[in-house]
Amino acid sequence: MARLITAAERIKRARALIQQARDYPVPERGGKYDLSYMAAVRDLLRQAKDLVKFISRTVGAKPEIKAEAKQIIEEAEQAGREIFRG
Repeated sequence: MARLITAAERIKRARALIQQARDYPVPERGGKYDLSYMAAVRDLLRQAKDLVKFISRTVGAKPEIKAEAKQIIEEAEQAGREIFRG
């Protein structure tokens, strides 16, 4: 059976994934428009969102944790915009 991960641990891992997406090396050939680069970065951001997306619907989660989970989702979307458009 899989080990349960606490909400705080999920938030911590999601932040690390967002940072990993920001730090992902841009390939010299194709730049940020390289399809494999885009796929890898989007996958990292998707993983971050998937880790926290159900926290806001959890009954036992504190309101602070729920707000932080929503903030993580917004951060992931913002990071995607910054990486690909900025």
